[in-house]
Amino acid sequence: MTERQKDRPWLMRTYAGHSTAEASNELYRRNLAKGQTGLSVAFDLPTQTGYDPDHILARGEVGRVGVPVSHLGDMRRLFQDIPLDQMNTSMTINATAMWLLALYQVVAEEQGADPGRLQGTTQNDIVKEYLSRGTHVFPPGPSLRLTTDMITYTVNRIPKWNPINICSYHLQEAGATPVQEIAYAMSTAIAVLDAVRASGQVPEEKFGAVVARISFFVNAGVRFIEEMCKMRAFGRIWDRVTRERYGITEAKQRRFRYGVQVNSLGLTEAQPENNVQRIVLEMLAVTLSKDARARAVQLPAWNEALGLPRPWDQQWSLRIQQVLAHESDLLEYEDIFAGSHVIEAKVDELVTDSLAEMDRIERMGGAMAAVESGYLKSELVSSHAERRARIEGGDEKIVGVNVYETTEPNPLTADLDGAIMTVDPANEARVVAALHAWRDNRDEPRATEALAALKKAAAGTENLMEATVECARAGVTTGEWSWALRDVFGEFRAPTGVSSAPVAVTAEEGSPLALVREKAARTAADLGVGRLRLLVGKPGLDGHSNGAEQIAVRARDSGFEVVYQGIRLTPEQIVSAAVAEDVHCVGLSILSGSHAELVPDVLTRLRRTGAGDIPVIAGGIIPPADAEALIRAGVAAVFTPKDFGITEIIGRIVDEIRKANKLDPLEVPA
Repeated sequence: MTERQKDRPWLMRTYAGHSTAEASNELYRRNLAKGQTGLSVAFDLPTQTGYDPDHILARGEVGRVGVPVSHLGDMRRLFQDIPLDQMNTSMTINATAMWLLALYQVVAEEQGADPGRLQGTTQNDIVKEYLSRGTHVFPPGPSLRLTTDMITYTVNRIPKWNPINICSYHLQEAGATPVQEIAYAMSTAIAVLDAVRASGQVPEEKFGAVVARISFFVNAGVRFIEEMCKMRAFGRIWDRVTRERYGITEAKQRRFRYGVQVNSLGLTEAQPENNVQRIVLEMLAVTLSKDARARAVQLPAWNEALGLPRPWDQQWSLRIQQVLAHESDLLEYEDIFAGSHVIEAKVDELVTDSLAEMDRIERMGGAMAAVESGYLKSELVSSHAERRARIEGGDEKIVGVNVYETTEPNPLTADLDGAIMTVDPANEARVVAALHAWRDNRDEPRATEALAALKKAAAGTENLMEATVECARAGVTTGEWSWALRDVFGEFRAPTGVSSAPVAVTAEEGSPLALVREKAARTAADLGVGRLRLLVGKPGLDGHSNGAEQIAVRARDSGFEVVYQGIRLTPEQIVSAAVAEDVHCVGLSILSGSHAELVPDVLTRLRRTGAGDIPVIAGGIIPPADAEALIRAGVAAVFTPKDFGITEIIGRIVDEIRKANKLDPLEVPA
C-alpha cells in the first residue's frame, strides 16, 4: 500500500491548573512529557474575577478550579523551565485578560524571549461572561475598551498572539441551540471588530491583520453530525462577514480559526463511564471533516461531573486524541463530507437561520445592546429550560440518566471520594501568606506609581496595555490592578434572565408540575401566606448560574415567589436577604468546590440572626463525603447532577419547608 501523506495533527491540550503555581507547573511539565503539544491554563476564580486571595469573596475559592496567579512571581513560577517562545499557550481568562497577558509577556522577556515570537490565545470574550460563565467585572463599554486595547497592542507588538477567542462554547453550556451559538458568537465578533475599527488605533491597511488574529472557542456536543455542520456554517458566515462588512480580500485572513473544548454539559454523574464514548463522539465532530477541522482540541475527563479530574484522568483524555491522530487514517484524506447533499442541506439551514438571528441582534444595536437589554440572557435561559423539560419528559434521552438506568457496580467509582482530585483546604492559607510576603518585599513606591498611572490612563483615552505591563513589572497584584480599574469603570451585575423566561413545562391536571403546584399552594395556605418564598443564592465566585436559574424558573412556575439576585454574593449578603425577604427556604448553588466552607457559613449566620429554622438546600458538584458533612452540619438536602428532575427537586423543597415548620407530610405524589 502506498503511504499517504498525513496532515499535521491539531494542537492537543489539556485544560489544567490547581492549588498553586508550583503544583500546576509540575502538572504542565508532566503533560508535555506525555505528548501534549500545547498548554491550556485554568485560572482559579479569584484570578478570573480580579480578586486577591485574601479578599472576602475569594474565601474557599483559592486554587479550586484553577491556579491562583496574584502577581509576577506567581507567573514566573507557573512557567518555570517551560520556554515560552517555544510554547503555544491558551489562557482561559476574560475580564482580567489584559493583566494576565502582561504578566505572561514580562515573564517571557525575563526568559530572554522576543515577544514577537510568542504564540497562544487569551480567551477575552466578555460577552459570554455576562451570559453564562459570570466572571465579568466591568460594564460592557469599558470591557470592550480593554479588549480593543489588547487587540491593537498585540497586532503591533505580539503579532502571532490571538488576543481574543470568541466563545460559543459557554453559550451551548448555558442552553444555546446551534443557531443561537453561531449567531451570538458572530454578533460578538462583529461588536469587537467594529470597536477596534472605530478606535482608530489600527490603520485601515492593517485591519486584515486584526481579522486574521480573531479566533473562536467552540463547543462540540454529542449530536456530532449537527455539530460538524455547525462548524461548516460558522466558516461560511465568517467568510461572508469579513469579506462584505470589513472588505478583507485575502482568503487566508478570512479563514475561520477555532479551538474546541468538547461538551462538558452532557457529561453525567450517573454511569460516568458512558462519558468516554460521549467525549469520543464529540471529538469526531471537530476532527472528521478536514474543511471544518479544529486547530486545537482539549477534552474533558470522564469524571468531570464528579469533581476535579486527576492527572491520570487527564492523561486518558489526551490518549484519546493521540489514538485518533496517530493510529487512525483520519489525517490522510481530503474532506470526506464534500459533496454530501445531506450535509449541504443542514449547513444551508443553519446559515440561513443564524443570519436571520444576527440581523435581529443588529437591529437591537448589536451584541452589547442585546446584553444590556437582557435579550440574549433571557433567550438562553428559555432554551435551557426547554432542553431540561425534554430530558425530564423523556423526549431527549440520556443513557444512564433517564433511560437504561440499571447498572452493574462500577469499579471506576468504587471509591468515589478517591475517583477525583481534591485540593488541600490548607492550601488557601499558604497562598495568602505568600501574597502578603510578596507585598512586603516589593518596591512599594514603584507599585503605587504604576497604579496611579493606570488609573490616569483609564480615565483618559490612551491604550491601557502599556500601563498594565508596567504594573506587572512593578509587582502590582491582580486585585490591585482590578480595583484600580473598578474605581474608574465601576462594576456590572448582568441580567439574570429569570423573570422573562417562559414556562417550559406543561402543568395539565395530574402532571408532575401541577401536583407540585398543589403541594406548594396547600403549604402556603397552612402557613397563612400568599405564596411560599424561596431564595436562590450563589455564594462565592462561581459564576456558572445555569442550574440556579433553572431552579428559580421552575420554582416560579410552581407557585413560589423567588428571590434571585444573581451571582457573586457573600454568605452575609445571602443571609441578610433571606431575613429581609422572610423566605421559607434558602437554596445555595455552588459548582466550584467551595461548598465545604461557604454553606456552613450561611448556616451559622442564619442561626445567629435567629433564622436557623429556615431550611437550607445545597446543589452543585458535591462529592458524597462532602454531601454527608453538609447534612451533618444542618443542610436539609443536597442535590448533585444526577438529580436531573427539577420538578421533583422543587417538590422536595416543599417537603423540607413543611418539615421545618412542623407540618404533616402531604400525601401528594411529586
